[in-house]
Amino acid sequence: MIGQPIDALATPALVVDLDAMNANLRLLSDYFSGRTCRIRPHFKSHKCIELAKRQLAAGNCSGITCAKLSEAEKLVAGGVEDVLIANQVVGPDKALRLAELNRKTLVRCAVDSREQVETLGAAGREMDVQIPVLVEVDVGMRRCGVLPGEPTRALARQIAETDGMRFDGLQGFEGHIVYFTDREDREANNRDSLAPLVETRHSLEEEGLSPCLVSSGGTGTYDLTGNIAGIDEVQCGTYALMDAKYNGVRPEFKIARWVLATIISAHDDFVVTDVGLKGIGCDMGFPVVEGHPEAEPRYCAEEHIPIDGMTGRVGEKLKLVPRHGCTTHHLYREMWIAKDGVVEDVWAIEGAACLE
Repeated sequence: MIGQPIDALATPALVVDLDAMNANLRLLSDYFSGRTCRIRPHFKSHKCIELAKRQLAAGNCSGITCAKLSEAEKLVAGGVEDVLIANQVVGPDKALRLAELNRKTLVRCAVDSREQVETLGAAGREMDVQIPVLVEVDVGMRRCGVLPGEPTRALARQIAETDGMRFDGLQGFEGHIVYFTDREDREANNRDSLAPLVETRHSLEEEGLSPCLVSSGGTGTYDLTGNIAGIDEVQCGTYALMDAKYNGVRPEFKIARWVLATIISAHDDFVVTDVGLKGIGCDMGFPVVEGHPEAEPRYCAEEHIPIDGMTGRVGEKLKLVPRHGCTTHHLYREMWIAKDGVVEDVWAIEGAACLE
């Protein structure tokens, strides 16, 4: 299919516009040029090693973030040398796999419990490595993490006293505010959420437990979190390809990804496409039909989306922009790279099958 028009692709197909993607990579890299804070792009958004390497090559990056141990294994096998698993790695079997990765390169993970520390420490001792970790601090999302202040300091002390481990710093994700559309509201909540994280860092430094880094942030807060003294890196993911949900918060980034679909049934006032829940993430709402502002998807079945308010012909191709790119990308094993409406390349999505 290389060299053919996009519309020649069999559908549904995941397509990425190369120029738009490159513009997004440049925009974020340029923003952090000359700043203390770095970018640690999040692999979970696209799960593609080629794109991860291009994000690193764009500059001003400290490494790559991922969500799963299996994703970290893919990244290390693909040649990425600095990885943060921004999640808890739990269980003796996974702890040993993490220790094995650290015999090859630097792979950190987040911790938030004494039990996890004990298991990771045992694995580090068995594999004769020091597993580097960040204590995850709950900054208001109420998901994973320990409370800032003394609960975080207590866990940091345990790590520092545990053979087979190394305390490398803190992680705190303000995910509960990244979709706030009002700039002033987002900025105020961002500042209030991360102040305890930075204060905890200072208290650890006074105690002699100096974090080498504090990791936080996302696409929605890159220019807020990235300017807070005491935050060393931001874990932006969606910025590279964007989706319809985040584009409402961050319109400066271009929509570079869509699902190409075919109209398989046409009626007087609606059409039906050949993609559904098994081909596009709908957890944050139905997709946007590019070029058809009047179109309203009625529901999303397994293999169909009826779209009201538009007409079309059977066989016509449509571009569906997902509301949530992360839960769309993992449904595919490859993405077609397009330039000026022509297929230029195809990239593997190595992390698509990574579940554990």
